[in-house]
Amino acid sequence: MPATPPDLTLYDPFTGMRFAQHCFLCGTPTPQASDSVLVFDQWLLSRYQLAGLQIKLLDQSVLAYKDLRMPCCPTCKHNHVEPLEHTVAAAVQAGPTALRTLDEKTLFLWLGKMFYGVMLLELLNELDPLAKPLYPLAENTQLLRKLQCFFEVFQALRIPIEYEDFTPASIFILETAAPEDTMPFEYDDDLSTMTFSIKLDETVLVSCLIDNGLLRQAMGRVYRDAQRPLHPIQVAEFKARVYYGAYLLNVVPDYYPRPVQPGDTHLVFDTLIDDVTREIFNPWENSGYAQSLQEMWKRWQIPVTEIMRDPQQPLSYLYDADGQPRTMETWAGIAGQPT
Repeated sequence: MPATPPDLTLYDPFTGMRFAQHCFLCGTPTPQASDSVLVFDQWLLSRYQLAGLQIKLLDQSVLAYKDLRMPCCPTCKHNHVEPLEHTVAAAVQAGPTALRTLDEKTLFLWLGKMFYGVMLLELLNELDPLAKPLYPLAENTQLLRKLQCFFEVFQALRIPIEYEDFTPASIFILETAAPEDTMPFEYDDDLSTMTFSIKLDETVLVSCLIDNGLLRQAMGRVYRDAQRPLHPIQVAEFKARVYYGAYLLNVVPDYYPRPVQPGDTHLVFDTLIDDVTREIFNPWENSGYAQSLQEMWKRWQIPVTEIMRDPQQPLSYLYDADGQPRTMETWAGIAGQPT
């Protein structure tokens, strides 16, 4: 008996803003509360003891990690979400080398699933917020367009999709160094720029989820120099560069699925970026980058005045004064020198 051909029909939840009680992947109605999946899967909650920890949303409401769920039909849960989580969980269990060997599409889909889950909660929460967000997502047309573009390529989690000569995201994999790496898990995101970072033991994944790898190209030298065990303050500096670079990104990729032909078993996506009428990145400004650094260096309480002591060369722990990669094991404070 011939195999049933795959369903290659794309789903658009943004038409009618169908986010509540519809499967996040295929749009199937999910009237039961049990028709859902955890945004941060159970293996993450267990491995990093996250069940009792909380996350604050834009409207200042607070939810526990174990309560972060997104609607998902049983078919998508069992056929698509669970296999993805099992693949990543096994790699994390095996160690940093195994995690690095995962293909970029797998990492993109896994990071994208968590990012989209948090974004869904933000959108749903705006319907009945505890306090009105300063920047309502549903009123941000540019962000919604970026989300729509992201969701098109993210459907590779459910539909066999090939990206023709492009990767949707920039993904960076960093390694932290002992002895001052004391946090086994850390998560943060910037919804407006669609950047996302998660720390899993000594491995840190940082991503801009909708840039076609442009940020990875722009940061090629810094990323190559960062392929060594980094002190947590150096990881934070790398993240500041990614997050600020994503803020400067001035284009949104467009994606075009090729017409489906009889017998096709997958979709092929082409992409186009309008880099003719506009610059890909807005100009870098050290003062803006310093704000990103200050945010990422909160744990070390480094003021922006210290970061900008030399306005032409903001404080760096990734590089020394001569622009050479810096190796450091400990941080001695603002007045001290890294050793």
